[in-house]
Amino acid sequence: MKTYAAVIERDPQTGLFVGFVPGSPGAHSQGAALDELHENLREVIAMLLEDGEPHLESEIVGIQNVAVP
Repeated sequence: MKTYAAVIERDPQTGLFVGFVPGSPGAHSQGAALDELHENLREVIAMLLEDGEPHLESEIVGIQNVAVP
């Protein structure tokens, strides 16, 4: 089993959770709850893997807080 990192945001207008796998075009989905989003992302990634192991164009390095005066 392979694990892929996903970035998750919440859309302030719809309240939906939106997730994507950085560096993997087409690997994105949404859901009303985090569990729903997780399952949707699993399905999307599984479909993309049917064409073979994707070559990721980038990877998550980290998150930084940037203070602006």
